[in-house]
Amino acid sequence: MAQPTEEASSGPDEQKDESSGVKLEESSPDPEELQKKYDELNNRFLRLAADFENYKKRVSRETESRITYAVEKFAVELLEVIDNFDRALAAKDTSAGEGLEQISKLFETILKRHGIRRIESMGRVFDPAEHEAVACIPSDNEEGIIIDEICPGYCMEGKIIRCARVAVSKGKQTENKSESE
Repeated sequence: MAQPTEEASSGPDEQKDESSGVKLEESSPDPEELQKKYDELNNRFLRLAADFENYKKRVSRETESRITYAVEKFAVELLEVIDNFDRALAAKDTSAGEGLEQISKLFETILKRHGIRRIESMGRVFDPAEHEAVACIPSDNEEGIIIDEICPGYCMEGKIIRCARVAVSKGKQTENKSESE
């Protein structure tokens, strides 16, 4: 018995996919369906392209930030040296004082070049983001005003790398505290 070939049983609108052995029906593609698929793929491509651009920008910002703050740990350690220079300048004798002043100015120049600046504290309102209160002292100033700076604070490119240690006014102290209560 001879078996009929598949080609003989195929109709005029059918075609055999040789790789899978499945018969495919030939039909003309619907232009609306093709346009819809094209729009979907195009939108998907545009979203992926936008996501990739956002990714590149984010990585660039993160890299710049890492480069900017790469010296932060070193800078914090260097601030200890500057504090000691300031103490030495405060207790200077005239012969060694000029040399110490020059070294201190050099340090300040280097810090400024790397975006590190001293936080001004005296006479300002206490801000816990920039200051660390180590004492509260009665004074003629209103409450919450910084009246003494024990150790200066520093920021690097707008980021606090060391808070200033300060003494804060707790306002005028009344002589007879029990009368006000």
